[in-house]
Amino acid sequence: MNQEFVSTLLLTGKLAGLTTVILLLIGFPVAYLLAFRRFAMKSVVEAFISMPMVLPPTVLGFYMLLAYSPQHSFGHFLDQYLNVRLAFSFTGVLIASVVFSLPFMVQPLQTGLQSIPRSIREASYTLGKSKFQTFTHVLVPNMIPSIVTAIAMTFAHCIGEFGVVIMVGGNMPGETRLASIAIYDEVQAMNYQAANQYSLVLFVISLVILTVVFSLKKQDN
Repeated sequence: MNQEFVSTLLLTGKLAGLTTVILLLIGFPVAYLLAFRRFAMKSVVEAFISMPMVLPPTVLGFYMLLAYSPQHSFGHFLDQYLNVRLAFSFTGVLIASVVFSLPFMVQPLQTGLQSIPRSIREASYTLGKSKFQTFTHVLVPNMIPSIVTAIAMTFAHCIGEFGVVIMVGGNMPGETRLASIAIYDEVQAMNYQAANQYSLVLFVISLVILTVVFSLKKQDN
C-alpha cells in the first residue's frame, strides 16, 4: 500500500467529511423551511435544490468553473479583492461538492420533519416551548433515522463524485485527485491492480453505508 494510494483515500475522506458537516449545518434550516413554510416560488426552490440529482455532473461542474473564472464577476471579485482562486483547488472542489450534494442531505431531512405528526409540534408549543426548543428537543430526537440517512447518503455520494471534481478541480495529486479520478487514471494506464484497490475500498464503504441506511429504515418501519 503506497503513500499515494493512502493520501488519495484520505483526501477523498476529507472532502466527503467536510462536505457532510457543512451540509448538515446548511441542510437543517433549509429542510425546516421547505417542510413547514409556505412562500412564493417554493416549487422552484425545491426544483433548484433537486437539480443535481438529474443534471449531468459535468454541466454543474462547467458552470461552477465559469463562476470561479476571473473573467466572471464572482471569480473576479475573489481574485481582485480577496486574492483567492477557486478553480483547480481543494476549496473550489469543496464548494462544488456542497452544491452538488445538497439534495442528498436536504431531502431526507425534509422527509423526516414532515413525517412527524403536527400534533406533536403543537403540543410542544402549548407547553411553552419555543420553536428552537421544539426543534432541538422534540423534532430532532424523533427523526434520528432520517438524520443518519441524510449523513450516510451525502457521504457516500461524495466519495464517488467524478464529473464535478474533474471539471472544477482537475487532477492534481494531493490537492484535487480523489479516488474516483484515480480509478479512471489507473484504468487508462492499464494498471488494473491499482484501479481494483481503489474500487474495492469505495465499494466496501458504500456497501456498509447503504446497509446501515436500509437497516435503519427497516427498524423505523
